[in-house]
Amino acid sequence: MIDILVRVLLMPPMSLIVLIVAGTALRRRWPRCGRALGRLGLAALLVLSTNAGSLLLVRPLERLTAPLAEARASGAQAIVVLAAGNVHAAPEYGGADVPDDVALLRLRYAAHLQHATNLPLLVSGGNAEPDKGIASKASTMARALREDFRTPVAWTEERSADTAQNATCSAAILKAAGVRRVLLVTHAMHMPRAVRAFADAGLEVVPAPTMFYSRSTLSPLMFVPSWSGMFRSHYATHEWIGLAWQWLRRPG
Repeated sequence: MIDILVRVLLMPPMSLIVLIVAGTALRRRWPRCGRALGRLGLAALLVLSTNAGSLLLVRPLERLTAPLAEARASGAQAIVVLAAGNVHAAPEYGGADVPDDVALLRLRYAAHLQHATNLPLLVSGGNAEPDKGIASKASTMARALREDFRTPVAWTEERSADTAQNATCSAAILKAAGVRRVLLVTHAMHMPRAVRAFADAGLEVVPAPTMFYSRSTLSPLMFVPSWSGMFRSHYATHEWIGLAWQWLRRPG
């Protein structure tokens, strides 16, 4: 719980709102410092809430990976697609849990790769709460792949709660099946952290990233504050924090 609270406070927009509030509180005693903090927080909030401003955080992350050139020549033995989120009790699906829009982008590319290579596919993601009727992310992804994308699923990994556990739990299943080299599907921003986690779990990883936000063509609307701009800044900050935490926890 504490680690979740810390992450929320470190990521925009909450971190910037805290900065603005702190600046306002300090203005009475230290006017210059308070005004500077408040203006900095407001400026950062405006910039990072635009798609163009989010590129300051997104582009360096996405430069750490590259689109997959040729799936069939990768030497991979399986495809692994990582979970994102679920929509709980979607009324249009009769109250069933379904993958959210972020997860669907990954599933679409995983299905494309599976159709191109005919490799077995593993979906990874837990967070089930049976007592509350909440399905695991992997189970909803597997159902979407089979029913919506006409794509077979060989393995369903439903125990993991984060990227590190995605890697260790998936590796256990794959190694038991004799798989050592995988095509790894996730968002381009998430790929650097995911690759390190799966390599640490003992698998050879061929990155297969999807959704390169930094490759969007600039337009006037990209300089207008929007939900998508803040989402990208929030997501990128989450990944930078994750990479830093990953680095700090590495032995030696």
